[in-house]
Amino acid sequence: MTNNDIFKRLRYCFNLRDQQIVDIFHLANQDVTKLQVENWLKADDDKDFQKLDHLPFSRFLDGFITLKRGKREDDKPQAIDPLSNNVIFRKIKIALSLKAEDILEILALADFRLSKHELSALFRKKDHKNFRQCKDQVLRNFLNGLQIKLRPKK
Repeated sequence: MTNNDIFKRLRYCFNLRDQQIVDIFHLANQDVTKLQVENWLKADDDKDFQKLDHLPFSRFLDGFITLKRGKREDDKPQAIDPLSNNVIFRKIKIALSLKAEDILEILALADFRLSKHELSALFRKKDHKNFRQCKDQVLRNFLNGLQIKLRPKK
């Protein structure tokens, strides 16, 4: 999955308007314009489409954490470049204050099964012996489950 795909899905899940997204970036001390946001949200084949790089996307996720959890008392978080699916998943988990059971429940909504042990391996440090790379399939199903939970079809 590309950063743009994840960005679009998060925008839809949380029903974020372009100005709200600009404000989220400001929470992480990143200046962006509404035009940039619009271009990141365009279809890949649109002539005005812009690829969302790792650094601004990391800032967006940091701003999203601040929006959902409040300002951190310690130093501002350092944006991570390049982002991995593991880092993106962890930042969303932190923003939404999700526990392992919550994540497994969200994955189940998308008919995706994962054990608690497999899930914990995704959030370990990269050099840990039980670390597991988060595949696109896991992140995609988590975002699908999140969409089902937050924006159910009527």
